Amino acid sequence: YLRISVTDRCNLRCHYCMPPQGVPPRAHEDILRYEEIERVVRAAAGLGFSKIRLTGGEPLVRSGIVDLVRMLSQVPGIHDLSMTTNGTLLSRFASSLARAGLKRVNVSLDTLDEEEYARITRGGRLSDALEGIESAQRAGLTPLKINTVVLRGLDDDQVCNLASLTLQHDWHVRFIELMPLRWNAQHYRADFMSNERVRAAILRHLGTLAPAESVPGNGPARYCRLPGALGTIGFISPISEHFCARCNRLRLTADGKLRPC
Repeated sequence: YLRISVTDRCNLRCHYCMPPQGVPPRAHEDILRYEEIERVVRAAAGLGFSKIRLTGGEPLVRSGIVDLVRMLSQVPGIHDLSMTTNGTLLSRFASSLARAGLKRVNVSLDTLDEEEYARITRGGRLSDALEGIESAQRAGLTPLKINTVVLRGLDDDQVCNLASLTLQHDWHVRFIELMPLRWNAQHYRADFMSNERVRAAILRHLGTLAPAESVPGNGPARYCRLPGALGTIGFISPISEHFCARCNRLRLTADGKLRPC
């Protein structure tokens, strides 16, 4: 399972992902060309990799991303080509991505409150992300996964609202524990909320959770289902439940570095 960052740039500045000023952008000549990415994917496929995920930054801000999807979808041995996106540009690209060979998307969504969304993303519009999710559904980019990073005191009041999406939609809402990064070190302890507390909030307000089968993608999430729900709720707990020993991922950075994490 190879995760490829196609760009270090993003159109949002999410509270848990970047400092307010963003990160220093790499020069264009320092970023892998699409032909170089394809070459790495062909080599990886020859070593037994069968799953590719395109990430960023925000992958949809890079020009020609549909062309890259088309190139990678034609590599022999690659059976699952997916993308992680914030969804705000997805309505423009969903149909083209699906036709080019993208199988599914994960969309980052931390709240269903417009003002809170703008605050967490430092200027993003919730309506853009929701429109992107609906466009992905129509284009058949499924199973559709929603990634939520829960921050104590910021979006923890949205846990049950997001979990309730699975009652009406065949979506898979995954709650992800905050990871420590260089720029969140000062406030990490105050922001961190364990998935044990997230699960407790769901049980308290929405009822029982029954174990559910894993969703395609072979990631580290543990899935459950609310009674009668169409979709599932997943918990990704890198801090409280270390899963490094069973991790199957390798990462390729935008500037061509391979990392195991």
